[in-house]
Amino acid sequence: MKHRIGFNALSRRSGQRKALKRNMVTSLFRYERIETTKAKAKEVQRVAEKMITRAKVDSVHSRRMIARDIKDEAILAKLFTEIAPLFTERNGGYTRILKTGNRKGDAAEMAILELVERTAKSKKSDKKEKEAKKA
Repeated sequence: MKHRIGFNALSRRSGQRKALKRNMVTSLFRYERIETTKAKAKEVQRVAEKMITRAKVDSVHSRRMIARDIKDEAILAKLFTEIAPLFTERNGGYTRILKTGNRKGDAAEMAILELVERTAKSKKSDKKEKEAKKA
């Protein structure tokens, strides 16, 4: 029986799993939307939600705790100055997972993990992308 399994090991050793989550969370905060497998998205969602909750209080301690996982200073600053203020009124549920079907090669369930509210810069870049596709 598989009782009380607290997380998905993702078929990786602990160091590899930690690095995977750190990289994917950093990418999520950089691009505000990533496409990955459903299992990875669920694990990354847990980490990202906790980071956003901690980033809502901008203190030295919270910056240091999050800086243990996010090594990129620009992304760390973006989290505290742009992303976390969007969610001050929200008590959780900062990200959403949208299922996109199965991957062609191995039929893995794919999903898009994105922030519920997007920053102003990403909205402008989305409009530019749509205009470029039309042209």
